Amino acid sequence: MGNSKPLPTISCISVFALYFSFYTITLTSSTSLQDDFIKCLYRNTNVRFTLDKTFFTPERNASIFTEVLESTAQNQRYLTKTMPKPGFIFKPVHESHVQASVICSKKLEIHFRVRSGGHDYEGVSYVSQIEKPFVLIDLSKLRQINVDIKDTSAWVEAGATVGELYYRIAEKSKFHGFPAGVYPSLGIGGHITGGAYGSLMRKYGLAADNVLDAKIVDANGKLLDRASMGEDLFWAIRGGSGGSFGIILSWKIKLVPVPETLTVFTVTKTFEQDRSFKILSKWQEIADNLVDELFLRVFFTVSGNKANKTVTMAYIGQFLGEKGTLMEVMKKDFPELGLTQKDYIEMSWIDSIIYNSGFPTNPPPPIEILLQAKSPIGKVYFKGKSDFAKKPIPVLGLEGMFKKLLEEDAALVIWTPYGGKMDKIPESEIPFPHRNGTNFMIQYYRSWSDSEKRPNRRIKWIRELYGYMTPYVSSNPRQAYVNYRDLDLGQNKDNSKSNFIEAKIWGANYFKDNFNRLVRIKSKVDPDNFFRHEQSIPTLPV
Repeated sequence: MGNSKPLPTISCISVFALYFSFYTITLTSSTSLQDDFIKCLYRNTNVRFTLDKTFFTPERNASIFTEVLESTAQNQRYLTKTMPKPGFIFKPVHESHVQASVICSKKLEIHFRVRSGGHDYEGVSYVSQIEKPFVLIDLSKLRQINVDIKDTSAWVEAGATVGELYYRIAEKSKFHGFPAGVYPSLGIGGHITGGAYGSLMRKYGLAADNVLDAKIVDANGKLLDRASMGEDLFWAIRGGSGGSFGIILSWKIKLVPVPETLTVFTVTKTFEQDRSFKILSKWQEIADNLVDELFLRVFFTVSGNKANKTVTMAYIGQFLGEKGTLMEVMKKDFPELGLTQKDYIEMSWIDSIIYNSGFPTNPPPPIEILLQAKSPIGKVYFKGKSDFAKKPIPVLGLEGMFKKLLEEDAALVIWTPYGGKMDKIPESEIPFPHRNGTNFMIQYYRSWSDSEKRPNRRIKWIRELYGYMTPYVSSNPRQAYVNYRDLDLGQNKDNSKSNFIEAKIWGANYFKDNFNRLVRIKSKVDPDNFFRHEQSIPTLPV
């Protein structure tokens, strides 16, 4: 499909026959805008869809509408009563429905958001706080996956989850994998637009580094592939953030080789067991310089009761190889961790996905658990932030970080090592710029339940921790990972040309110098800024 693909057309008789066959469902409750949108959809596609399975409004059935809205929304902060809700939700079942949605939204001047997996940290894929009314295009019915082992590639539609993709790969081969995220409920459509890292990143880079082709609907409703969109736009969508350049329909990804046997381990140390920070300091020195096959993260959590709180560090490792080889690596490079033979667990790549995902492993669940769209951590209220460390954090800095962690109960900090393949890819190769010179990435995460009476206090705490870490992380700009979206860095106000000035600040945080190229591409492919949200790439001011 080297050329842009126009929408199929159908006769007016067919349009109205289709429309009136379903119109009785919504006649008594739909607004004029909803009716106009439906009519327009039918005029611009020849693929039928039934309204009761694809179109959801609070007027027609409030409980089903709420169920659909909340079905894949991961951050409950953006589902509270005070948050804006979409006027209606449309679930396309064919790519032409997405094309028609763009054409009709543009014609009717309807602002919309697009959701694949609902993991956006600030909910911008399903909530608009800057423009109302808005509607939601939910891609969850577009989830076909075609794995071609002979070609070492796969086409995966945007509504499919990472877990589904891994499962389908494992169905065909135990010697192939893909370097995307570890949480199986991630929607592949949006995940890759931010770069997407996982446990194979030190060996193979990001998911976005392993994309061969894509299908996208542009601001004119045209269906484009890599050849017809051009290399600039293809560059931008692989790490330049979702919701800015078009609607991703599917990715063609490159599968990567994995061994038949992997080895994993988890070793936990309390603050009392590493009070001098000898182990943690050694991790900072070596984690990004270990063999590329070894991915060793640190999870910091708070455990114990108020009278006996401590910070616990879980060292979670994955090695592309057998335990005998890994034992030699750890003995040589990180003996301080004190691993014993019983700590090493051999398993297949697909089983390692379940191990790393946070599912209970005693007994191990069947791999079919990857097919469920639910997150293993459940649906929670949370706030997240991110940083990149360019050098080891000194003991004084670690002492302050631990002191800050002990102020909370449900705090989580994750250190993810870089190095390996990540050092070898130029920072301008794709929009994701965090490459050579990065020791590790930091994620700060604070969650709470619906019974929390002072959520603002929890958000205040994570902001304070982030502030405390300032001297110990990257600067000028202070880098951040766009898939851990953080509106504290700044946001667009509305569809204003002045957004460019403010966006240069948070744009540099996420993309460094790549932001300037993203803006130029945006101004070329979407000059009217049709695709926009609180942190979408702006156009150049005129």
